Amino acid sequence: MKIAVDTNVLVRAVVRDDAKQAKLAAKLLLNADLIAVALPCLCEFVWVLRRVYGFTPADVAGAIRALLDAANTETNRPAAEAGLAALEAGGDFADGVIAFEGQWLGGETFVSFDQKAVALLAAQGRSARLP
Repeated sequence: MKIAVDTNVLVRAVVRDDAKQAKLAAKLLLNADLIAVALPCLCEFVWVLRRVYGFTPADVAGAIRALLDAANTETNRPAAEAGLAALEAGGDFADGVIAFEGQWLGGETFVSFDQKAVALLAAQGRSARLP
């Protein structure tokens, strides 16, 4: 079966806070011919793990890398890597994804009121500025 996975399935598989759902999620992910992981799903996944479960950025990055390295997983890998680069630099995964996709869509400069995001992206060599 080829599946488009929702955030809650990934969370159950990683956190295992509900034994029944964790078992179902793990079985589904292991047996799927293809796991399509949309970027909004990854952004939600990071948010839930960080805010709800208190995962460290390194633990979140490890969980994402394990998922993306699975042979049956498909996602926009360059955008996910941009998100991971932002997360691992102390920033927000979603900001990295947004900046990457914005550039892919033709935007030349990431613009945000988020001073930290602008500074981190600029430090990575990306064009970023405050409004």
